[in-house]
Amino acid sequence: MDWFLRLREEPRHAAVEAEFAHWLQQSAAHAEAWQKACRTWDVLGDVTPVHTASWQSHNIAAFSPPPSRRRGRWMAASVALAACLVLALAGPALLIRLQADYMTATAETRRVTLEDGTVVDMGADSAIKVEIAGSSRHVTLLQGGAFFDVAHDAARPFTVDAGGVEVAVLGTAFDVQLSSEETTVELARGIVSLSPEPAAGRAVELAPGEMAVVDHDSGAVVKGMIAVEDIASWRNGRLFVNDVTIASVVEQLQRYHPAWIKVANRKLASRRVTGLYDLGNPDRALHALVEPYGGKVHALSPYLRVLADF
Repeated sequence: MDWFLRLREEPRHAAVEAEFAHWLQQSAAHAEAWQKACRTWDVLGDVTPVHTASWQSHNIAAFSPPPSRRRGRWMAASVALAACLVLALAGPALLIRLQADYMTATAETRRVTLEDGTVVDMGADSAIKVEIAGSSRHVTLLQGGAFFDVAHDAARPFTVDAGGVEVAVLGTAFDVQLSSEETTVELARGIVSLSPEPAAGRAVELAPGEMAVVDHDSGAVVKGMIAVEDIASWRNGRLFVNDVTIASVVEQLQRYHPAWIKVANRKLASRRVTGLYDLGNPDRALHALVEPYGGKVHALSPYLRVLADF
């Protein structure tokens, strides 16, 4: 399992892949342990099992040290299995990397000044694509979150696309957080207009001190109030959330935790929470997140945390 998560954490890292391939071909026990780890991860439902055919093509129980002429083929099959898994895990990350103009790593924050003077504070494990032309300014939040302090320019509206939610402004300051389920916008200064479906024209305006959570599936918008000092609180090492799912909070905490975090069941993942969590100690934040619902944090490895209600 450590190998599985290490490959996930460092996709397309030649030295890691070579070290893994060497470990995998050393014995049948290693190969069997590897297959069990992969099957366990599939049971958790996190990875499409594109490598299942590779498992079925080998009878590990009947493994015996191969003759010299067969050893090369066995090693090649082992490397192919590893390559299939790395491709499955690295694909989305590689696509984002190819699109992004600016990125941050796990637990890293970064300040970027765009050519129009707009200042972007990027959260951990985040990526943005920037397109500034003569008549428009557009940023796509590919993953993670960012706080935008937009330079005023009445002739060139500034828009941010985050998971299909478009935020349009002229000059203002706001925070955007993107998860697989929701897009959250918090407004510190000025006025923003956000459209869950830009083509449909259903715009929602926010005033300073207001926030909105947009559900990606339904397009529903839930507005609320937020203290200005809590907006983009991640810049001060705190994570403030208001009426969002545990799954969504875990996605945000994942950006600050070196281990992979998985919620083991849907009921716990769908619980909605409001709270303030310490990004400087993400393990403590995970405990604070699930314990009110009878949940526990299982540290199965330095590379894996599983949240469950047992």
